[in-house]
Amino acid sequence: MKSVWILVSCLAAAVLAGPARGETREQLTQQVRAAETAFAKSLADRKLDAFESHLAEEALFFGREGVLRGKAAVVGGWKGFFAGEKAPFSWTPETVEVLESGTLALSSGPVLDPAGKQIGTFNSIWRREADGRWRVVFDKGCPVCNSK
Repeated sequence: MKSVWILVSCLAAAVLAGPARGETREQLTQQVRAAETAFAKSLADRKLDAFESHLAEEALFFGREGVLRGKAAVVGGWKGFFAGEKAPFSWTPETVEVLESGTLALSSGPVLDPAGKQIGTFNSIWRREADGRWRVVFDKGCPVCNSK
């Protein structure tokens, strides 16, 4: 009997972890926008643990020093950005697009220096994980560009 309940629980979890869970693309887009906004706020608030919570275990971040592979490497590579009282830059999502399957999304927008001048554009790919949370799997910035 116990194994039946385990099987039922696993099947229920699989159904609940399904791609869109009956949500509209607009709802999913708002979820990703909110996740990206919270991700950016983690840097502004100087909270490395909050930043880390938005990363997929296998996240890849592209930077000047090469590719940071995996959550631990990304956190280690970004740790310096959390030093000091004020964030060295900020970002905000302008564009958010979600696949019809509801499993992957793109967010993109300006990267700003502390004075508010645009110094780049970020591009992040988010994946909806089995627990329903959106986490970053790829991140790559570029010089100021038209991200739309």
